[in-house]
Amino acid sequence: MNGGRQVPVSAYIGLGSNLDDPIRQIDDAFKLLDTLPKSDLVARSSMYRSAPYGPVEQPDFINAVAGMRTMLPAVSLLELLQAIERTQGRAREHERWGPRVIDLDLLVFGNQEITDTVLTVPHPGIAERNFVLLPLREIAPNLLIPGLGSLSDIVVDVDEPRIERIS
Repeated sequence: MNGGRQVPVSAYIGLGSNLDDPIRQIDDAFKLLDTLPKSDLVARSSMYRSAPYGPVEQPDFINAVAGMRTMLPAVSLLELLQAIERTQGRAREHERWGPRVIDLDLLVFGNQEITDTVLTVPHPGIAERNFVLLPLREIAPNLLIPGLGSLSDIVVDVDEPRIERIS
């Protein structure tokens, strides 16, 4: 027992942008993540330029991953991520997989597996997305992803979609 004390949870957030100066959008999102209550930004991956995922014709994305330690419940953290998206000008009426100013996805939340109408963690499709796996490996190479196993054991296609580390 921990004597009733809450223990911080490690959370990983995927960041992506392909509109309105994407590198600045990712930098701004990292700065806003660092201000979240009951949370600390503890790791920041490099940025990666990747070809868009999905069927929509659009510019390349800039992607990164943030590592956080938080005392917030997963749904509260998700709500704050969505507030950051709104602050940065994201409108959610756009087509799925379409262009966006900023996208913040809660990828992993401790050892929790959550599936409800508001949140699914680990993020669906995490194991097929090199633009998530490569930056996540950079900051948490030994991460165990609930239901999937060790991050280091997940095969990453470094060519599909096209991706390159830029910073």
